Amino acid sequence: MFSLARSHRALATVKLADLGLFPSQELILMQLWDEDGQSQKALGQTQRFDHSTIAKSVRRLESTGLVRREKCPTDGRATLVFLTEAGQALKQPTRDVWAELERRTIEGLTAREQTQLVALASKIIPHLD
Repeated sequence: MFSLARSHRALATVKLADLGLFPSQELILMQLWDEDGQSQKALGQTQRFDHSTIAKSVRRLESTGLVRREKCPTDGRATLVFLTEAGQALKQPTRDVWAELERRTIEGLTAREQTQLVALASKIIPHLD
């Protein structure tokens, strides 16, 4: 299992680097594609990042022009994160990377094995949450 996870993440790292992304930044972007203008705190909670990790990740995304931060108009302590046009433009390329990763992960499996893999993964995931 460790080898599978390590190999998958290594390939994801290379493919995402081609888009100018560091590992896990795509997860933040995906969350913003679903709902733009989320608080930095909400992004961190959903991704299970501690405060300093999400702050660093958002700063990196901001420095590359993919997101912008604004103070929340109703809560001066909160920071809201919004996608820029450049961040929006990465939506399809990032989805393409994940589609390729999925394809390469299962390409050596029969249709039945693919179904079994999904079923087994569905049983494992709750124990990791």
